[in-house]
Amino acid sequence: MTALLETRGVWQRFSGLIANSDISISVGRGEIVGLIGPNGAGKSTLFNLIAGVLPPTQGSIWFDGEDVTRLPAAERCVRGIGRTFQVVKSFETMTVIDNVIVGALVRTTVMREARRKAHEVLEFAGLAARADVMASELIPSEKRRLEVARALATEPKLLLLDEVLTGLTPIEAQTGVELVRRVRDTGVTVLMVEHVMEIVMPLVDRAIVLDLGKVLVEGKPADIVREPKVISAYLGDRHAVGA
Repeated sequence: MTALLETRGVWQRFSGLIANSDISISVGRGEIVGLIGPNGAGKSTLFNLIAGVLPPTQGSIWFDGEDVTRLPAAERCVRGIGRTFQVVKSFETMTVIDNVIVGALVRTTVMREARRKAHEVLEFAGLAARADVMASELIPSEKRRLEVARALATEPKLLLLDEVLTGLTPIEAQTGVELVRRVRDTGVTVLMVEHVMEIVMPLVDRAIVLDLGKVLVEGKPADIVREPKVISAYLGDRHAVGA
């Protein structure tokens, strides 16, 4: 499987703090990969490095065969890296459809075409009936889907999902899982940061576990949950029983 995304020996230091330490990972085309780990493991920092929010202190990031290490976020979006945010960043004073049009305008300057694309994406995300309401009126689970819809409107090759299933009820989370699967079915590769292990593990093809800024282990979900290092660092004793 050819890698769509690679980080090669990536370090990120914030003065004395090392947030990411020599991280080399790859995400293959068509995969759903979970980036998991306890709070402070360095997941969000690594996400920001991949998205182009800040350049790494050391190392390089490759996307679709190109070194994008020094490219700003907007350029990476044009190359095909879409993302959602852990803290939802919808434009509250705009309608749902206008929020998604903002994403569509990355690919076209023709408003009619951007609106058509936005309607199509809202239908896909299950938000078509909410197109004309203000974003501020959406409930939390709908706002999460709006984040995904706006990112999809940029027509990404890689979608970075930052805790998109966190804080949802079990039913809402299951709807979110189905949406992520359908995204992959359209040919989009998915890298997701997530805390809710019970939801993520059946969803991802592969999991990469970070702890204290380093890659602790990576592999198939069934193998990861049996790994003693993971159990002690992240899962806690309740998962160790019968593992």
